Amino acid sequence: MEVTILMPCLNEAETLGICIRKAKSWLISNNVKGEILVADNGSTDGSIELAESLGVTVINVKEKGYGAALMKGIAYAKGKYVIMGDSDDSYDFSDLNMFLTKLREGYDLVMGNRFKGGIKKGAMPLLHRYLGNPVLSFLGRLFFKNNIGDFHCGLRGFKQNLVNQLKLQTSGMEFASEMIVKAALFNVKITEVPTILSPDGRTRRSHLRTWRDGWRHLRFLLMYSPRWLFQIPGIILILVGLLLMALTIGGRFEIFSGIVLDTNTLIFGGTFVILGFSCISLGIFTRTFAVEEGFLPYNKQHEMFNKKFNLEMGIIIGLILLIIGISGFAYSFIIWKNENFGELIYPRILRIVIPSVVSLVLGCQTIFSSFFLSILKIKRINKSETT
Repeated sequence: MEVTILMPCLNEAETLGICIRKAKSWLISNNVKGEILVADNGSTDGSIELAESLGVTVINVKEKGYGAALMKGIAYAKGKYVIMGDSDDSYDFSDLNMFLTKLREGYDLVMGNRFKGGIKKGAMPLLHRYLGNPVLSFLGRLFFKNNIGDFHCGLRGFKQNLVNQLKLQTSGMEFASEMIVKAALFNVKITEVPTILSPDGRTRRSHLRTWRDGWRHLRFLLMYSPRWLFQIPGIILILVGLLLMALTIGGRFEIFSGIVLDTNTLIFGGTFVILGFSCISLGIFTRTFAVEEGFLPYNKQHEMFNKKFNLEMGIIIGLILLIIGISGFAYSFIIWKNENFGELIYPRILRIVIPSVVSLVLGCQTIFSSFFLSILKIKRINKSETT
C-alpha cells in the first residue's frame, strides 16, 4: 500500500463525509493504492458511524488532543506515505497529486503552503493571516534555519516512519510545529507545495483557540531553541552590563548635560552581568539535557563545547573569579580599617565592592554550574537494553 490518507476528527459529521468522498475519488482517479483512516478523538455527533458507513477505518483515540489523534492514526497507517489533513473540508482531498509526486521524489516531509496556493475569502481569520501565522512561521525559520513559509498548514505528506524517526510526542496543536522543527533539526528532506485553503463547512465553532494555541506554538518554538530562549538574551545582558560597568567603574559618567551615570548604574550593570551569565548557563544545561535525552540532535557547536570545557576547567575559572572577588573584599576592608571603621565615601567604596560582589557570585555560579553540567552528561544505561 502506497498512501494512507489520515483525517483527525472530533465531531465533524457535517464535513467528514465530503472529505472521505473526495479522498476516495482521488485514489481511484489516480490509480493509487491506498487507504483512508479517520482518527477519532471522542466524537458524539455521529462522525464515527458516518465514516464506517462509507467503508473507511476508524481509529478510536482516547487521549485528547490533535497530536494524540494523529500519532495513533499514523501508527496504524499501512501506507508507505501518510497524507494528513483536517476533516472540516477546508483542504481539497481530491487534489493531492503534488504531495505524492514530491514524496515519490524522495522527500521525507511535504508541507502545504496556503500563502502560495491561495486563501479564499473567509477561510482564515485576519488575525491569523496577517499576524499569527506569518510571525510564528518567521520565528520558526529564524530559530531553526529552514525555508518553510507556512508552519501551520494542516495538509501535509510524509513518510510513515517519520514520527518514530523524529520521536514526536506532543499531544496538542503544537504537534504541527514539532514535526517541522524536528525535521529541520534532524536534517530530513523537506519541501513545500502550494495549497488552497477554503472556508470550512462547519456551522459550529472551530476547535482552534487563537491566543491559547498561538501561545502553545510560540512556547514550543522557544523550548526547542535554547539558543534564542536563553543564550542570545544572556549575551545581550552581559554586553549591556559590561558596558554600564565600564562607563561608571572609574567615576561619574556624564552622557548629556544634567544626565550623569554613577554607582546606581554600576549596580544595574553588575546585575545584568549576573543575569546574563545565569541565562547562558540555563541554555547550556537545557541543550545538554535535550541532546542526552534525544530531543535535540548532537551538533558541532555542542561537540566543540564539550571538548573544550570540562569540570576541572570550570572549577579553575570559578576559583579565579572567587580570588578576584575576595581580593576586592579584602581591599575594601583595608580602606575601611584605614578610616578607623568609620563612615566611608560610598561612591568610592562601591566602585570596589560592586565588581567584587559580581565576581564572587560568578565564581560560585561557575563552580556549581560545572558540577551540574557534569551530572547532566553522565552516560546512563538504556533501560530497554537491560530488559
